[in-house]
Amino acid sequence: MIVCGKNGVMEALRSNQKIFDVWILKNHLQKLEEEVVMLAKKKNLKINFVEKAFLDKITKNSHHQGYALNAEDFKYCEIEDIISFADQKGEPPFVVILDGVEDPHNLGSIIRVCECAGVHGIIIPKRNACEVNQTVSKTSAGAISYMKIARVANLNQAIEKLKKNGLWIYGVELGGEDFYEQNLKGPIALIIGSEGYGTKSLVKKNCDKILTIPMFGKVNSLNASVACGISVFEIVRQRRK
Repeated sequence: MIVCGKNGVMEALRSNQKIFDVWILKNHLQKLEEEVVMLAKKKNLKINFVEKAFLDKITKNSHHQGYALNAEDFKYCEIEDIISFADQKGEPPFVVILDGVEDPHNLGSIIRVCECAGVHGIIIPKRNACEVNQTVSKTSAGAISYMKIARVANLNQAIEKLKKNGLWIYGVELGGEDFYEQNLKGPIALIIGSEGYGTKSLVKKNCDKILTIPMFGKVNSLNASVACGISVFEIVRQRRK
């Protein structure tokens, strides 16, 4: 997988991800370049200084900022790995489930938000949803290197597995109870629906409760990544009390 941009390249080099090639724009003299070179040397990687046309081609004209690398494809985890990670940290599990998010920019933004909020893992479906790709990696600004993501065949079965592990399942949708009036300190999974259709009816039925972010304008819907950001940081706020 091609990773590009300052943050993405830096975090990939800092992570345990296997990397094959590193490219930096010729004559791209910035302080950051020295750190990239240092990190690459620690991994015994050769730095290739290349022309802009080369970077434009391999990154498909993405905003690479003069940095790119070729890394192994993203490795998905199992739901059990997410639960174990929370246990290792001594924290109640904090999971985000994405029900059919298709826009790679939304997925990348959600990964970034979740990593910043300390979410232990994200669950996505295998069908009718975006998978981790170059655009997702770039939009996540390096967060993809640290986020556990499970890709499952059936979301409802995944929800049942989480319930057996003691998690409460909350759908973030219109028509539910006020999000800010809930106690969200325990083991929890939030479900964020797709950009166009929201949460599927069967998935919604499997929720313990539907919660709604109160809104006061004329537009009554939020972008998926924005709704996720508001929701996860309300949980962060409550857990810090």
